[in-house]
Amino acid sequence: MSRQWRWFALAAAIVAADQLAKWAVLDHFAGREPRAAVTGFFNLVLVCNKGAAFSFLADAPGWQTPLFVVFALAAAGLCGTLIVRNPGKRLFCAGLALIVGGALGNVIDRLRFGCVVDYLDFYILDKWPHWPAFNVADSAITVGALLLILEGFIHHERRAGAPS
Repeated sequence: MSRQWRWFALAAAIVAADQLAKWAVLDHFAGREPRAAVTGFFNLVLVCNKGAAFSFLADAPGWQTPLFVVFALAAAGLCGTLIVRNPGKRLFCAGLALIVGGALGNVIDRLRFGCVVDYLDFYILDKWPHWPAFNVADSAITVGALLLILEGFIHHERRAGAPS
C-alpha cells in the first residue's frame, strides 16, 4: 500500500479543491445575481445541475440523482481497485486518481444539494452558445480520461515497437 497512497492523496486533494472552490462560489453568490462577468470569454455562474455531463437528464423528475450517485461510487470503486493493482503505472494511476477525486466531489454535491454545483462558464464572443458550465471535479474527470487515453496510446506504441 506504500505506493498507492500518493494516488489516493491526489484524489483527496481534488475533492478538497473542488469542495473549497464550490464553497467560495456559493459564498460569493449568496443573495446576488447568479452570473458575474470576469473577462470577455469567461463568467462565473451559479448552476445547479441535476443531470450528468452537458446536463444530460437534468429535466428528469429526480430518479437520476440516486442513479448518478451509485454510478459515480461504482466508478470510483473500480478506479480505486485498479490503482491498488497497478500502483507503478504512473500515468494510468494519475488518470484514475483524477477521476476518483472528481467523481467523489460531485457525489458530495448530489448528496448535499440534490445537484452538482457548476460555476465556470467559458464562451467565444457571445455570438456562439456558451459551453455548458462546469467545475473543478468535472475538469479533473476530463483530464483523467485524457490521461487514460494517452496512456493507452503510449502503451500501445511500446507493444508495437517491441521485438517479437
